[in-house]
Amino acid sequence: MKIGFIGLGNMARAIIGGMLREGIAAREDIIGSAKTQKTLDAVQKEYGIGTESDNRIVAKEADVLILAVKPQFLEGVIAEIRDVVKEGTLVISIAAGKNLSWLAEAFGGSFGIVRCMPNTPALVGEGCTGVCANDRVTEEELAYSLRLMGSFGRASLVEERLMDAVGAVSGSSPAYVFMFIEAMADAGVAAGMPRAQAYEFAAQAVCGSAKLMLETGKHPGELKDMVCSPGGTTIEGVKVLEKAGFRGAVMDALLAAVEKTRRL
Repeated sequence: MKIGFIGLGNMARAIIGGMLREGIAAREDIIGSAKTQKTLDAVQKEYGIGTESDNRIVAKEADVLILAVKPQFLEGVIAEIRDVVKEGTLVISIAAGKNLSWLAEAFGGSFGIVRCMPNTPALVGEGCTGVCANDRVTEEELAYSLRLMGSFGRASLVEERLMDAVGAVSGSSPAYVFMFIEAMADAGVAAGMPRAQAYEFAAQAVCGSAKLMLETGKHPGELKDMVCSPGGTTIEGVKVLEKAGFRGAVMDALLAAVEKTRRL
């Protein structure tokens, strides 16, 4: 089975790396296209897959076709390739804001289509991906898609109506987490810590806290309460965050991202 990628940016590379690491596909079974020769050379050198500058060649050869281009370019790419995509090809899109009905119409309505929303932690094998599919996708194809997206982290089947929320909660939120880490490190520096050490401590605190929640299954509020000793330092900081509207600001940021996605 030939797996084709149109677009070889960070997300495509994360998927390719996961596939190879988990043995889902061999290097010789993967082919990809990109706009620049520099990208093609870099991907070929790093992963040893086949590369082409022509999207149509990739689309024609692929049994599974993964569209890894920005949403604003997707319509043009589909118009370019749809007449050479083989009947029975499974199409997987990772573009934000382009729903299953839009994708089906763009392709002419004759393909099984899976829509996925991965996030940047996929680059280190810690991604979180929402997956949904149209009614032309078989159970076997859906299971394969989940296995593919799970090769670089976690993958979950969700209703399509929730995909915009998935994009905000897991897709956009790493940017906000990085801002939180940066702010914590700045506070550490203000308190006298060397900056590199402050970044390390702040990042590991976030990483460890997330892992603690996932592995224990405890509610985040319960875990927060475990850290807050009566009359202690942590509850004093919690008070400041609550006074500043921390939770409301986070919610507003994610909901703004959802609304932006719906306008794409």
